[in-house]
Amino acid sequence: MFQALTAGALFLASLASPVSSPAKATPPPNDKMTITVVGVNGSGCAPGTASVLPAGDNTAFTVLYSEYAAQAGKGAAADEFRRNCQLALNVRVPSGYTYAIAKTDFRGYLHLVPGAWAYEQANYYFQGYSQTVRARHNFGGPADGDWQATDLVGLESYSWAPCGEKRYLNINTELRIGTGSSNGKTLNMIAMDSTDTSLGTVYHLAWKRC
Repeated sequence: MFQALTAGALFLASLASPVSSPAKATPPPNDKMTITVVGVNGSGCAPGTASVLPAGDNTAFTVLYSEYAAQAGKGAAADEFRRNCQLALNVRVPSGYTYAIAKTDFRGYLHLVPGAWAYEQANYYFQGYSQTVRARHNFGGPADGDWQATDLVGLESYSWAPCGEKRYLNINTELRIGTGSSNGKTLNMIAMDSTDTSLGTVYHLAWKRC
């Protein structure tokens, strides 16, 4: 399991649109939504290492990973340069409402020596529907500390859950890392690995009535 870096400056990277509050088509419903993880697959999220926490006000949900890290360089196995995770979520919303993902905040830990590189990419889709465009965030060394990247969806591009249908929300993420022009004698890491709810991946929601 990846451990938090104890030394180095805070590294903040937001390579998408500036962080802002997502547009709200309709105020969130008062009745609570519930989310259950019904499928887990991938080298970055073995069963039992991913969980989901809905916000009490229905404005977002947070995905937490406990063993999600890619590594390259000294001490890393040959296949550790890439890790991925595919989650299938059963999202139950109050009757008469539907939702879309308006913004996603990705957070984790990063350690790259000069010349090394890493990226995080993600997409999501509702079961039986087309996948969204895969968004990618690139990082280069030197870097040592926390990282953050945000994907902001324009209102006209919202992908709404189909009303009245049971469709799982599928979330796909990938971490990849390389030693690049560095000598490969130092371990490099990128992770979305945390049990701290302030460092999970947060999916902000927009709502509308069916």
